[in-house]
Amino acid sequence: MSSTNSPEAVKKLLENMQSDLRALSLECKKKFPPVKEAAESGIIKVKTIAARNTEILAALKENSSEVVQPFLMGCGTKEPKITQLCLAAIQRLMSHEVVSETAAGNIINMLWQLMENSLEELKLLQTVLVLLTTNTVVHDEALSKAIVLCFRLHFTKDNITNNTAAATVRQVVTVVFERMVAEDEQHRDIIEQPALVQANSNRRSVSTLKPCAKDAYMLFQDLCQLVNADAPYWLVGMTEMTRTFGLELLESVLNDFPQVFLQHQEFSFLLKERVCPLVIKLFSPNIKFRQGSNTSSSPAPVEKPYFPICMRLLRVVSVLIKQFYSLLVTECEIFLSLLVKFLDADKPQWLRAVAVESIHRLCVQPQLLRSFCQSYDMKQHSTKVFRDIVNALGSFIQSLFLVPPTGNPATANQAGNNNAGGTVSAPANPGMLGIGGGVTLLPAFEYRGTWIPILTITVQGSAKATYLEMLDKVEPPTIPEGYAMSVAFHCLLDLVRGITSMIEGELGETETECQPTSEAASSTTQSSEQQELQSTADEMDKEIVNKAVWEEMVNACWCGLLAALSLLLDASTDEAATENILKAELTMAALCGRLGLVTSRDAFITAICKAYSIQGQSVMMISPSSESHQQVVAVGQPLAVQPQGTVMLTSKNIQCMRTLLNLAHCHGAVLGTSWQLVLATLQHLVWILGLKPSSGGALKPGRAVEGPSTVLTTAVMTDLPVISNILSRLFESSQYLDDVSLHHLINALCSLSLEAMDMAYGNNKEPSLFAVAKLLETGLVNMHRIEILWRPLTGHLLEVCQHPNSRMREWGAEALTSLIKAGLTFNHDPPLSQNQRLQLLLLNPLKEMSSINHPDIRLKQLECVLQILQSQGDSLGPGWPLVLGVMGAIRNDQGESLIRTAFQCLQLVVTDFLPTMPCSCLQIVVDVAGSFGLHNQELNISLTSIGLLWNISDYFFQRGEIIEKELNKEEAAQQKQAEEKGVVLNRPFHPAPPFDCLWLCLYAKLGELCVDPRPAVRKSAGQTLFSTIGAHGTLLQHSTWHTVIWKVLFHLLDRVRESSTTADKEKIESGGGNILIHHSRDTAEKQWAETWVLTLAGVARIFNTRRYLLQPLGDFSRAWDVLLDHIQSAALSKNNEVSLAALKSFQEILQIVSPVRDSDKPETPPAVNVPVSVLLGSISGPGLSRPFVRTDSIGERLGRYSSSEPPIVTDELEDLNLWWAAWNTWYRIGSESTKPPITFDKLTFIPSQPFLTALIQIFPALYQHIKTGFSMDDLQKLGVILHSAVSVPISSDASPFILPSYTEAVLTSLQEAVLTALDVLQKAICIGSENMQIMYPAIFDQLLAFVEFSCKPPQYGQLETKHIANAKYNQAEWVALNYVPFAERSLEVVVDLYQKTACHKAVVNEKVLQNIIKTLRFPLSLKYSCPSESTWKLAVSSLLKVLSIGLPVARQHASSGKFDSMWPELANTFEDFLFTKSIPPDNLSIQEFQRNECIDVEVVQLISTEILPYANFIPKEFVGQIMTMLNKGSIHSQSSSFTEAEIDIRLREEFSKMCFETLLQFSFSNKVTTPQEGYISRMALSVLLKRSQDVLHRYIEDERLSGKCPLPRQQVTEIIFVLKAVSTLIDSLKKTQPENVDENTWAQVIALYPTLVECITCSSSEVCSALKEALVPFKDFMQPPASKVQNGES
Repeated sequence: MSSTNSPEAVKKLLENMQSDLRALSLECKKKFPPVKEAAESGIIKVKTIAARNTEILAALKENSSEVVQPFLMGCGTKEPKITQLCLAAIQRLMSHEVVSETAAGNIINMLWQLMENSLEELKLLQTVLVLLTTNTVVHDEALSKAIVLCFRLHFTKDNITNNTAAATVRQVVTVVFERMVAEDEQHRDIIEQPALVQANSNRRSVSTLKPCAKDAYMLFQDLCQLVNADAPYWLVGMTEMTRTFGLELLESVLNDFPQVFLQHQEFSFLLKERVCPLVIKLFSPNIKFRQGSNTSSSPAPVEKPYFPICMRLLRVVSVLIKQFYSLLVTECEIFLSLLVKFLDADKPQWLRAVAVESIHRLCVQPQLLRSFCQSYDMKQHSTKVFRDIVNALGSFIQSLFLVPPTGNPATANQAGNNNAGGTVSAPANPGMLGIGGGVTLLPAFEYRGTWIPILTITVQGSAKATYLEMLDKVEPPTIPEGYAMSVAFHCLLDLVRGITSMIEGELGETETECQPTSEAASSTTQSSEQQELQSTADEMDKEIVNKAVWEEMVNACWCGLLAALSLLLDASTDEAATENILKAELTMAALCGRLGLVTSRDAFITAICKAYSIQGQSVMMISPSSESHQQVVAVGQPLAVQPQGTVMLTSKNIQCMRTLLNLAHCHGAVLGTSWQLVLATLQHLVWILGLKPSSGGALKPGRAVEGPSTVLTTAVMTDLPVISNILSRLFESSQYLDDVSLHHLINALCSLSLEAMDMAYGNNKEPSLFAVAKLLETGLVNMHRIEILWRPLTGHLLEVCQHPNSRMREWGAEALTSLIKAGLTFNHDPPLSQNQRLQLLLLNPLKEMSSINHPDIRLKQLECVLQILQSQGDSLGPGWPLVLGVMGAIRNDQGESLIRTAFQCLQLVVTDFLPTMPCSCLQIVVDVAGSFGLHNQELNISLTSIGLLWNISDYFFQRGEIIEKELNKEEAAQQKQAEEKGVVLNRPFHPAPPFDCLWLCLYAKLGELCVDPRPAVRKSAGQTLFSTIGAHGTLLQHSTWHTVIWKVLFHLLDRVRESSTTADKEKIESGGGNILIHHSRDTAEKQWAETWVLTLAGVARIFNTRRYLLQPLGDFSRAWDVLLDHIQSAALSKNNEVSLAALKSFQEILQIVSPVRDSDKPETPPAVNVPVSVLLGSISGPGLSRPFVRTDSIGERLGRYSSSEPPIVTDELEDLNLWWAAWNTWYRIGSESTKPPITFDKLTFIPSQPFLTALIQIFPALYQHIKTGFSMDDLQKLGVILHSAVSVPISSDASPFILPSYTEAVLTSLQEAVLTALDVLQKAICIGSENMQIMYPAIFDQLLAFVEFSCKPPQYGQLETKHIANAKYNQAEWVALNYVPFAERSLEVVVDLYQKTACHKAVVNEKVLQNIIKTLRFPLSLKYSCPSESTWKLAVSSLLKVLSIGLPVARQHASSGKFDSMWPELANTFEDFLFTKSIPPDNLSIQEFQRNECIDVEVVQLISTEILPYANFIPKEFVGQIMTMLNKGSIHSQSSSFTEAEIDIRLREEFSKMCFETLLQFSFSNKVTTPQEGYISRMALSVLLKRSQDVLHRYIEDERLSGKCPLPRQQVTEIIFVLKAVSTLIDSLKKTQPENVDENTWAQVIALYPTLVECITCSSSEVCSALKEALVPFKDFMQPPASKVQNGES
């Protein structure tokens, strides 16, 4: 109020009042002087009050009667303008609360007058309202007068006034009651309220009420009177009243102020005594009315129900029940029974609608429903109201389907087109939809041709009525079709929702209350414990009471609910509606389950299952003509032994399924025996939707195997994953069930599974795997308590595993193995390692599976073993024999995939688990691995198993000590047992210690595999055997080696040799499947050859690396001979691969370091001779942080022998015997293999180059050991082999790989080897004793024989060989090698050797030099005709080198005649070379020719320096031959083959000049010792000069004749040469001693002069320059003439 009493407001009020009064006096000045005067005195009055008082408002209020007076007078004028002004002023005063009670009374009287005169009606109402709402000064009669005034105005003719008055009345009534509430509030603190009114209390006198309460009481009482059409007590002056308005006012008071009635007995009394009877009386026409009996003509207006009153009565009843149920128990029973009656089919449609709406208002209040149940249903003689309500709703719904709704008779004809309330109506003809097809469906119910739309009327849980709110309607409205049904439907849903949520909430509370108290009890003191117990007991009682109420509520309603819901579910065509119905049924089922009401629980569950339409395993067939408008979402075959027809699933069926899933998932614990029904239904749906089990038992959408009859729409396809997910979650939640519920579930699943098995017998159709999959899923989630369900579970699954239907048993096995694996990996408490009983319990079914013969089951079993190993291998412990047994149980005939899987398990065992198993199992592992090697189903497995044996051996090696200890311990125990029983302990390889036996078993297994029929297995086994022996043999006891050599290795060699020699030579087309076989392996023989190679190499390697262990064994030399014999037979086998490999092995055993002799032995036996690869002193054990030193490293083993036995010194002699045995073997191999065969055909075997190379390469190593006894005889043998080996041709198809291209000068490796062998010999001879050096000539012979190959390749028997250039690679021809490089290298070797050994006695005696020259003569004489140009050049240079060393030696020994036969040979050699008969090739370049000429010149130089100076030591014939040659050379004629241009160069000028000079030099240099010599030289000169003369003459002649034409080039060249020769000759003559020159010679020289002069005229410049040079020397002959000389003689 601060706004109205602030000084400003007061000031403003005063101003306004004064202005109002002024305005009033103005208006009334003329017509109403008294009013004017009153107004003016009013102004003065106001001013005076304002001036005299500080509390102006209070003073105003005191004097308000006087202040108001002028205005009241103004109103009395009845002038509209004045009246309005006055009313406004009065309102202003009222709003400032300055009106006293008296003034108020005056105002009301004045208003009443105005009302009676019908003036300013709206303003009047406004004024009344302001007066009553701003303050509480109006009471009693004044108040009642004001109220009556409003009522009177309500019933005027004017509509606006009417409505405004109605609103005002409502507000005023409210104000009256609000005042009472406020009054109570004020007095609450002062007076203790009396207890709540008891329903049967007597009426109290009104006088006890306080003023406001009294007003309220009087008002309410009169309202009842008026409605009842009686005269009011208090509201005097009422002229008329309507029931409808009265009921509305009653309802609003009851609804808005319930506390007034509940707190004041007087009011409660009114309620019981006045309101209830009134309501019941007013209801009577409705109760008696029957729609059927009443026809339009029957005049019964009174009795006909009247919609506005009926509807308002129902509203009042709703309020009474809702607010005052506790006061009016008996009355409410009557009301409720009435409500139920109003639903009857014979009542008007609108009445039923409003009744349903009223019931809906009750249904959303579960606590109220609970009270009904407690007050009526649970009392013995009372009406079962709650049950009746539910049943009535049910029958109501049923009646709607039976009687087509038509509204009341008056409006029946409008039903189609005039829809009240604007709701959507259904099509006029309900049957149309069935035909329409394309019509968009409205949500609706449809049942037996009756189609009722579902209207959206309210949000769930709230009852918003439509017709109960139609307060303005007088005529009963048209109810749209489906409205009543929709409300009834919501009633049911809200009822279920309310009851269940209420009961479950309370259940939850009691459960949670019980828990904390029990917990607290344990931890509190004694006294408080007793209190706790007390309170718990109270709670128990309370709970018992509650439980009784809950059960009664459920029992009362379930039948009716179920009937109604089932009917609606059947009729529903709308997904949302269906969903709601199902949800309601589900909630009820769960609630019944929780309360332990089995019958009702099963009834609801059955209803849901029925809705899924399983009746005796067949789904409701929906014929196309069916009235159901459900969308068909899936079509499939029913799950039956003999399926007939197909089944259609509608979306409704799927919804039911969802609900069932939901039920089972959320409420599994309360299902008990209903599981069977639920699961059978789910199974059927899963079957039709084609969900298939996947890992872990979850069902996933799979291709239905049923073929064409299964159809799924996309709608359902998208839902499938969801359904499958829910299914899985359902069984996951089984882990929260208690043991009993779990057993219910498992039993249900097992019996379903048995049914499925029965159906699957005898046909291989897809069985239903639902039960098996779900058993698995349930087992998996209940692993923590697996023991309680393991036996029934696995027992059943083992039965399933034996089922003839493959799919069925496959899933049985899948489930069983998954459970076993999960069981082993689960984190049990206590863990499995401490609970072996459980471990064996879990593993037992795995063992049982071995007795099932179906391979698919065995495969699953093995896969399971594999996974168990992968996850649990470390902790199997006592389970090992069982697991290994499962692997070993696989037989060769059981198919590849089984073997493969079993083998995978074995692999895993070997790679990861050998350390964790007892050592006694190792032998089993070796056996199992070996047996897989022999399985012939799958090659890779055999090969890998060999790899496993290698890994096992590695393991034995690394953990040798531990295993040895454990085995020895075990052996001792067994030995003891055997002795006690008196039997002999029998195990393989017995005398050897147990650890060695383990090794020998391993070797024996590998040995068996080495002769397997499959080459790849043999190869792999062989490699493994030898690697194992090689790497780990050191662990064996020394004595065990004997067994290894004779029982394992030689035994194996014999078997391999035998198989190889008898192997089939037939070609194998392909290696099985489409593997191509390389031609080198395409016969069995070739494949065995490979095995032979491997085996031999392996044995040889062991002999080589382990010689220090084998030699002390005693029969080593016998073993050595056997080995050599094997090598020889292999080397001589007609197979290149084997023979070559045999030689490699031979090489290997020869590269052994011979043992240290005694004299050099240090104190401790050394490990020097042992190849480093086996000195594994310390080996890091896997997983050990430090290397542990092996106690039996080789050094120590050696030490061990030497300490216990005499030191190992092998007898030198015995050692030599071994080497000579090797030499004999070598010689036999060499001579046999290189001997040319007698006849040749396609198949003749000729040894290969690599073989021969290897053979020859062995010799140097061998020779080192036998050189001391190597005799000339042996050298001869060697020579034969070398010569034959080099002569062997190669086949044309191998030549590209062995031979260089023909033009390259490279040695083949064989040739290298041969030379190396000779080189080794020669070096040995060089440092050897005298008697060895007689071998030199033999070596020279050998080498020279090779030199001859350069021009004359060797023959190999009678074999035709072709020159390499002509060979065709693809034909089987034999090609001779290019021997040139070899011959040339041999020649170089000869020269080197000769340089070293020229003076050697044997070399001199055996005429080695002569042989060399003789050999060289052949290539030198061929010169250009040699196969290779390099040959003759090398021959020349070699000859020069040899002669430079040999000639001095020869001269030394001239007297002995040892070289006599050499000289003629030498002369012939020179002759043949310098004047060769071979013609240089046409393409020889000038430079080449000049280079070749230089070589000739070198030879002449040699003659001039090394031979001629020593003529007196040389036979004369020889010197003569030399001179003749030089002469021939000096006048060498030109070669006619040259072209013009080249002739001058090709004339070998330099050579001629050299010859000439040499000739001259030796002609004149010294005293002629014999006349013959002098003659030779003179002859030569005269011939030369004569020839020169002729040439010059011919030239001059030709020059003259030719005139201008140049002479032929040839002739010019010739003349130039002659001129040069003349100048040379003169030079030479001058240089010699004058006495050596014959007079005649000079004369001939001078005679040339004139001829030379004549040549001056020639035209050629070249000739001129040569002529100039020839003429110059003649100056020395210019002398003054002496005394007469005649004829040149003095």
